[in-house]
Amino acid sequence: MDDCCAPQPPNGYDREFDERFARRLARRYRAEGLTPSAQLILSYAASLGLDGASVLEIGGGIGDIQLEALKRGAAHTTNVELSSAYEAEAVRLLDEAGLRDRATRVLGVDLAGTPEAVDHADIVVLHRVVCCYPDYRALLGAAAGRGTRAVVFSHPTHNLGTRVTARLINAWYSLTGNPYRAFAHAPDAMVAVLQDRGFEPRYRERSGPWHIVGAVRA
Repeated sequence: MDDCCAPQPPNGYDREFDERFARRLARRYRAEGLTPSAQLILSYAASLGLDGASVLEIGGGIGDIQLEALKRGAAHTTNVELSSAYEAEAVRLLDEAGLRDRATRVLGVDLAGTPEAVDHADIVVLHRVVCCYPDYRALLGAAAGRGTRAVVFSHPTHNLGTRVTARLINAWYSLTGNPYRAFAHAPDAMVAVLQDRGFEPRYRERSGPWHIVGAVRA
């Protein structure tokens, strides 16, 4: 469950996803670029047409996918993030790329509860995020409500092993008083949320433990 699974919202994100974690992600991105799973998400978004597009990423962390989308022609990106720990590294990366004026970062907004807090976007991205949120219906529903063309999300492999791992993680954090929680949502149920809101799944790919699902508005 690497880089995945989070606390009960909205508390605990800064504790689990702290500045040290953000610096590690930024160093890896500078050295290696996007992870393979993030590359799949960006490639699918590019296949839909990024030129002049707006991209909304929910829980985008340091903003690496957004940076690459801007480099590929996206007009503007917006990141909605609950943890403030990413901000310094995210702004630094934007400044290094000279793209700060084309990106908006929204901090402290739980989009599942207040989807109207951000504007609509052509493409909505959720990478390693749905497994970090207890109410996938509310989160994916909010994403679908903001997306005008497509929603792309990732989820970890769903099997007995991941479900047991999530329970063990939760038991340990409960004993130690940490609000961090892991969530092993059923993939078909998550896709059904998008279908119920008028999106048709068109893309499925896998990179290691991560499964990528792309859905377009029907």
